[in-house]
Amino acid sequence: MILIPVSFLPLLGWKMSAEARPDVLRVPTDYATIQAAINNATSGDTILIQKGMYYEDIVINKSVSLVGEDRDSSIIYGHTAQYVISITASNVNLEDLTIAKNEPNAVASGIFIASVGNIIQNNRIANNSGGLVIYSSGNNVISDNDISNNYNGVNLYFSSNNVISGNNITNNIDGIDLYFSSNNMFSGNVVEDNDNGVSAYSSSHVNTFYHNNFNNTLQVSTDSTNVWNYSGEGNYWADYIGQDLNSDGIGDQPYSIDSNNKDDYPLVGGFSDFKVVFRNETYHVTLISNSTVSDLRFGIGEETGNKIIQFNVNNGHDNRGFCRIMIPTDLMTSPFIIHDEVEEISPTLLSATNSTNAYLYFTYFNGSQAIAVISSKELYLYNEILNSSLNLQMELGNLNATYSSLLNNYSALLNNFTELLSKYNALNSSYQGHLLDDSKNAQNTQNLAYIFAAMTAIFLVTIAYLSKHSHSSVKQKAQSD
Repeated sequence: MILIPVSFLPLLGWKMSAEARPDVLRVPTDYATIQAAINNATSGDTILIQKGMYYEDIVINKSVSLVGEDRDSSIIYGHTAQYVISITASNVNLEDLTIAKNEPNAVASGIFIASVGNIIQNNRIANNSGGLVIYSSGNNVISDNDISNNYNGVNLYFSSNNVISGNNITNNIDGIDLYFSSNNMFSGNVVEDNDNGVSAYSSSHVNTFYHNNFNNTLQVSTDSTNVWNYSGEGNYWADYIGQDLNSDGIGDQPYSIDSNNKDDYPLVGGFSDFKVVFRNETYHVTLISNSTVSDLRFGIGEETGNKIIQFNVNNGHDNRGFCRIMIPTDLMTSPFIIHDEVEEISPTLLSATNSTNAYLYFTYFNGSQAIAVISSKELYLYNEILNSSLNLQMELGNLNATYSSLLNNYSALLNNFTELLSKYNALNSSYQGHLLDDSKNAQNTQNLAYIFAAMTAIFLVTIAYLSKHSHSSVKQKAQSD
């Protein structure tokens, strides 16, 4: 199953009815034919198609699930109708079946969809005129199917908002055909060995293609404008001749389709998507590599507790391989150690890394070998301690700088205080001199006041004496007269 971006999640609004009965009808145990089981089913039922060959044309007009017991052994061969399976009801689930036409020269399509909200997954659709046809329909998911050796692989007519992901669309005349169909998403598909990979005509605009592997006689034929990358990653094109000088798995030059269509972020290696189930959660680990990647598995070391992703690479004739791997951080966190069968490899942590996903790029020699990506618990703890130590050293350095600054400020303040004290002492000395002068002046003033008072007293006494003496003289003269 391919990881579908958040912007396309509204397309997944369909679910089987919550009120459906949990009945399972078995063919041929309960009903001799698949159509008889459908006719007797109720919406929400599951029809289990046991191993065997079923020569019939089927119309699914109820919201049921058709599930094969084994994809390679539960085989439906079309009989005489235009379509082997026609889906006219919405919210149908079809999985684990092989669907093919009975007569080699019959003009019949494998699956015809004219409804909404259907899930078609993990089927083999082969040897039909049209592999899968979606007509005037939306909100369907077509995923993880093998659609091969048909005249046309996937056909969309007047249809929008469908998701086609994780399918092998190979050895058809046309891999993907679009007519009057827009706003569909194609991701993670292998579109190889077709005469024409994608045909998009008659106003089939704004369809998004990314993480697909294209290797066809003609990659794209179109008169419409579509989108060929998503979130900084595009598609792998076998005929891309650009370079990846910055070693991140993305080509440095766009892949040009025509004047209106180009892939700005072409992948320089094939794209692979693997599911990892850990603690009841499903994670997607994706790789871009010039090697064939297989057998990816996840485990935890019994003694160390380290989380490990292992996979095999086969690089064909090229002795130097590369991988760009995306690992969900909820599954594994840095630091990462990478080993091949010979040595430890130092990966580059790419700038695309964020809180959700870690992106690593590394190269290796020897074309075919096993690779291990290890999230070391001990190294993680060591790095945590090291980071804490570095943070403490940084904080100590900051405190030391603050102390030095305060010490410099104290010295400056001390110098200012000394200078102020000197000025104060000078002022105080001057003030004491002024006080002494004022004291002397006050003493002189007091002495002058004493002298003035004495002189005043003498003057008054003298006046009184002279006055008395003058009065006595006058009196004596009067008496004598």
